[in-house]
Amino acid sequence: MLTATWIRNMLDEKGVPYEERHHPEVYTSQAVAQREHVSGHRVVKVVAVMAGGRPYALVLPASRQVRLDQVRQMLGADDARLASEQEMERYFPDCECGALPPLRHWPGIEVIMDEAMQVRGEILFQAGTHSDAVRMRFDDWFELVRPRIGRFSEPAHSWPQQGDFDERGAD
Repeated sequence: MLTATWIRNMLDEKGVPYEERHHPEVYTSQAVAQREHVSGHRVVKVVAVMAGGRPYALVLPASRQVRLDQVRQMLGADDARLASEQEMERYFPDCECGALPPLRHWPGIEVIMDEAMQVRGEILFQAGTHSDAVRMRFDDWFELVRPRIGRFSEPAHSWPQQGDFDERGAD
């Protein structure tokens, strides 16, 4: 597959330098980091949530996870939950489910970045598909998107993956 046309058009129109990356299909941002040989701190993931009855795009490093209680508090909402697949298809129709780019593209959907995402240098994010990514400078992305900044994540728990053990069993 190729990077979504609307993403290329947006970046080209704004004159933002970027590099398209292509890899075998993966379904998590940590898997993108592994395929692209990039730290999970530099791979951006977008988590779609519903809070107070409206959708939000939360931007954070792949190495972290969303704290819904903090999202609820930050937004002053009575409730906050992960968006369902049906909601993601409705609000983000031009992307594969779970491969949202951290861009301001969808009307009425606020983009909120976790403060842990602030890095120097380059970032990498999924480009609307599970096999395409975009690499660009964080500062260029930040200037383009101008996200609201908040604190709503914690380090992700890491569980052993297949291959983390030698043939004799757990270390």
